[in-house]
Amino acid sequence: MPALVLTSNVKPADLKAFVLEFSKVAAAALGKPEKYISIDYRYNETLSFAGNFEPAALLHITSLGNINPEANLRYSAAFGGYLTEKLGVPGDRYYITLYDPGNAYLGHEGTTFATIFGK
Repeated sequence: MPALVLTSNVKPADLKAFVLEFSKVAAAALGKPEKYISIDYRYNETLSFAGNFEPAALLHITSLGNINPEANLRYSAAFGGYLTEKLGVPGDRYYITLYDPGNAYLGHEGTTFATIFGK
């Protein structure tokens, strides 16, 4: 169920193509089927970082069951490299927030994942 919200002051030339590619990258990086990946790209020309408007990004990842300190190091490397390569955002100009709300705190199909997974 990973949901990724990427906010950046960099606007890709083809936003829809970027989002579709990012969906595949997220599925591979997080080890989840792409059919469960949700991407929300928010272009914000007024996003500042370190007091200026040079390329910057904020990435929020919500995912069940695979957010932990060891995995988060891999995710940071994978997503950070992608932000640098595809958007030109240097490593010192983005933050990645990783969050696992727990099965009982995420709704889907009129219930929660705790009910769906029986946990």
